[in-house]
Amino acid sequence: MRVIRSVKQMQDICRKARRAGSSIGLVPTMGALHEGHISLIRASLKDNDITVVSIFVNPIQFGPSEDFKQYPRPVSQDEALCREAGVDFIFRPSAGEMYPAGFKTYVDVLELGSVLCGASRPGHFRGVTTVVAKLFNACLPDRAYFGRKDAQQAIIIQRMAKDLNFPVSVKVMPIVREKSGLALSSRNTYLSQSLKRDAQVLSRALCLARKLIRQGVRDPERVTGKMASLINTAKSAKIDYISIVSTEHLKPVRVIRGSCLVAVAAWFGGTRLIDNTVISA
Repeated sequence: MRVIRSVKQMQDICRKARRAGSSIGLVPTMGALHEGHISLIRASLKDNDITVVSIFVNPIQFGPSEDFKQYPRPVSQDEALCREAGVDFIFRPSAGEMYPAGFKTYVDVLELGSVLCGASRPGHFRGVTTVVAKLFNACLPDRAYFGRKDAQQAIIIQRMAKDLNFPVSVKVMPIVREKSGLALSSRNTYLSQSLKRDAQVLSRALCLARKLIRQGVRDPERVTGKMASLINTAKSAKIDYISIVSTEHLKPVRVIRGSCLVAVAAWFGGTRLIDNTVISA
C-alpha cells in the first residue's frame, strides 16, 4: 500500500493503471475509519482491480461554528486499517494541495443541496460536491462508493456525476449499524455513554415509521409526529428535522406511496447525528 499526497502523482498512477486495463474503485472518506467505511472498501476490492481510499478532512464543507478543528484524525490507525483490508493506495492530500492559493471554482447542485441537511448547514453540500468532483478528477475511478447513511449526499453526488458527465458509477451501499441499531458514524466518538444510549432512539424511530407504513398509514405528518414523540423521550435529544421525501428530488411527499426516504437529524448534546431509511409503500 502506498500513501500519495500529490494530485498530479495520483493522476499519473491512475492514468497508467487505466492504460493497462485496470479498473479503479474510489472510497472517499474524511478518515476516522469504522466498519461502515470498511464495508465500502470491501465492495471496491470485490469490484475493481485497484482500490483507492481518499482521506481528507474537507474544510469547505464545514460551517464556521462546526467541528472542523475537532474532527477526529487518527492517521496511523486509518492507515493500518486500510493496509489490513488490502487497499492499494491512500490518497491523503493537504488542504493546500486541494485548494491552492487563488482557488475560485465550486460545484453546486441546486435545490437538492438546500433542503434537509442543506437547510441546517448552508454551503455544506457545495463543499461536498466540489471536493468529490476534485477527487474524481484526481483518482479517475470507474466506481465510487458511498454509504446510504448519508443518503442526501449520495443522491446529490449521483446527480452531479450525471449532470457533469463524469464517467463514474456511483455505488450507494447499505448502512452499517451497531447491535443497538445506532448507525456507525465517525462523530459517534464524541458521544458519552449516556448520549450514545439516547442516540439509539433514531433507529427506533425509523423502525416505528416502517411499522406504521406497513400497517397502511399514508399520512406523512402522522408518521413524523409519532417519530418525534418517540425521539423526544430521549432526554438529550433535540430534533433538527424529520422528513419524508421523494428519493429522487428530495421533495416532501403529501401521501406516502412508491419509494420514499424517511430522514431524521437530531442533536445529542453537542453532536448532530443523521439517519434514514428508504421505504416502499
